Amino acid sequence: MKSKIILFLVTFLVWCFLSWVPDFQHIIIGIVISAFVVFMMGDLFIGTPQLINQPQRYWYFIVDYVPVFLWECFKANLDVAYRVLHPRLPIKPGIVKAKTKLKTDAGLTFLANSITLTPGTMSVDIDKDNGCLYVHWINVKDADVKGATETIVRRFERILERIFE
Repeated sequence: MKSKIILFLVTFLVWCFLSWVPDFQHIIIGIVISAFVVFMMGDLFIGTPQLINQPQRYWYFIVDYVPVFLWECFKANLDVAYRVLHPRLPIKPGIVKAKTKLKTDAGLTFLANSITLTPGTMSVDIDKDNGCLYVHWINVKDADVKGATETIVRRFERILERIFE
């Protein structure tokens, strides 16, 4: 129960930060939405409740994950824009298999979403038992598992491992 309260407070603070209007209506809506998120998704993020009480994990998320994600997203946007604007449309699409060391549902979800939110890649499937992700890639540079893992997964995995594992 304590971990769900902490998760509620974190989601409510994120809501307040994103809405940035400190009036009564936004606060009430934030409380309702935060409670709904905890009710619907709470078990996904609280599979290991002892992790939610460790402030250094929030620090790793803000200081390590967010800048890396934004930088990778920026680079991928430029790459996709180049491919779209290029007269010959230099793409080589395909689905590749990538291995991951992440085991928790929250870690795998964040990894898959990070890959999907980065333009040019999209997570198609997760095989939790074998630790594999199947990713659609707009320009397959490395079709083998090891190369795809290094190119797509490793940039986020090392950070997410410190946050969720």
